Formats: sequence, structure tokens, C-alpha cells
Amino acid sequence: MSASVRKCGSVLITGCSKGIGLQLVKELTKSINRPATIIATARNPTGSKDLQELSNTYPGVHIVTLELAVIFTDTDSQQSISSASEEVRSIVGSKGLNCLINNAAIHISANIHTVTPESMMKTFQTNSVAPLFVTKAFLPLLQTAAGQSTGMGVHRAAVINISSILGSMTYTCGEGASFKSYAYRISKAALNMVTRCLAADLESDGILCMSLHPGWVKTDMGGPLADLTVEESVSGLLSVLVNLTDNDHGSFKDHRGNDLPW
Repeated sequence: MSASVRKCGSVLITGCSKGIGLQLVKELTKSINRPATIIATARNPTGSKDLQELSNTYPGVHIVTLELAVIFTDTDSQQSISSASEEVRSIVGSKGLNCLINNAAIHISANIHTVTPESMMKTFQTNSVAPLFVTKAFLPLLQTAAGQSTGMGVHRAAVINISSILGSMTYTCGEGASFKSYAYRISKAALNMVTRCLAADLESDGILCMSLHPGWVKTDMGGPLADLTVEESVSGLLSVLVNLTDNDHGSFKDHRGNDLPW
């Protein structure tokens, strides 16, 4: 892994109890060139023995409870985000937060015959709305970090939205049309718009914003037939992250660093 990760003093990752989020924490904590502060959030951290073990074994690894499932209607979820931001502020202090990775997501499989308003709203809230409001909550800490450096990248301040090629408008034609999942695809398309809006608004602050597709990964969400192991995906994601510059601001890339169509 590139030494550039060391220049990223702090990183916060949502959805770390399993899958890609957990593997991101694993690879970062075990890297020689790791960020000094790694903050892993989860809805129920005590339910992930792997996450607890990482926190107990490696210095600078902090676990923060963050509930994102029903942000619109549940005041407890809104309070969870507020409480998490205050806890993170106490961890990072005057250095601020260098990198926010919005990874938490859900997938409810539904075609035109099975999709329901409930599945649409639940998926939209978790996959699209929550990343926006998490970013909003941590924005002051990102701005603090951005004010202490120059250029663009994870060394300064960055918001990375873990998206999907299935959110690409272009990919709904041809081969991509075969994947039938209304709620998931629409939520990821919306997340990509969140990325573009954030990129427009936060450029003047020096905060890099981009969407990143991890590939089709063998996780609970991706299933056993997926192309990539979680280790392969995360290794690629981190290689992309450490090499981001101002040229990548507002972009949509995959785990190999290839540009993807919106």
C-alpha cells in the first residue's frame, strides 16, 4: 500500500460490522503506512467480534455507534448522527477529519412486480439520504482538516461515496439491464447525484468528493457468484484512494481506477 495513506491522518468508515467496511478497517489497521486514527462505525458494534478484536488489538482504532436506517422518521437516528459527530470531534481534535468513507448500504432485491413503496423508501433513506446527512454532520471536521493543507486528496480532506455501476444511467442499457433491482439501482443513482452536488459545493473548501464502485464482491450483499473477493476489492479501492488528486474531484471510478459513465 502506498505511503500516501500515512499522510491521511484520520479516516472514518461507515458500515464496518462486516463486508467491505470491515475489510477496509482490517487492511488499514494492519498496514505499516496506516492513518494514525481509524474510526469504524456500525449500527451495533458489539455484534461484530472481528471489529471489536481490531479495536482491542491495534492502537488508534476507534468504534463509534451510528444508526442510519431510518434517518427521516426516527429521531433516534438523527440523534445517533449528532452524537457520533461529537464523539468523533473528541477523537480527532483540532486536526479535523481527513477522509470520510460513506460505505453503509442495504440491498432489497425487487423487480417491477415485487417492488414496494416500503422497500424503495428504506433503501433510499439508507443508501442516498444517510450519506448526505452524515457528510453534513462531519463537514465542520472535514473543513478543519482541509484548512491545514493544500491540494486535493485523502491527505487533506475527502468524501468517498461507495456507489455502484448499477447506479449508472448508461449501464441500464445492454448488459446492465439484466440486473433487476429497482430500489438499489435508483438509490445508487441518487447517491451519485449527491456526490456531484457535494463536489460543486465543497470544491472551494478543498474537499475532494467522488463516487467509487467496489466491483461485484463476494459479500452478503454481492452473493457467492460475484467476481471479486472482499480482499481483492478493498485492495483495489485503497490503491485508488491514495492516488486521488484534484483531477479526480467529482468523478465516478471503479476499484481499478477506471472512469465510469454516469
